[in-house]
Amino acid sequence: MAVITLHDLAGVLTECAGADENVVLTSESLDVTFTDLGYDSLALLETAAAVQQRYGVTLSDEEVTEITTPREFLDLVNQSAVQAA
Repeated sequence: MAVITLHDLAGVLTECAGADENVVLTSESLDVTFTDLGYDSLALLETAAAVQQRYGVTLSDEEVTEITTPREFLDLVNQSAVQAA
């Protein structure tokens, strides 16, 4: 299993929650809260479901709702992928 990148996450978020043309996920936005980026908890839950389908990484709803930044999301997904391998 390859790791999920910020680019991958941005694509999944855009597909699941739509995209505000003013919001672009970059390395500078890794520690900006999803709320400040315009994404709510429902968008994150939908993103986690899509990540599960595409990458085979399962996250609990509780884990997802505790995530606040893109960095935390990527870390959790990639750590879960390593543990599952």
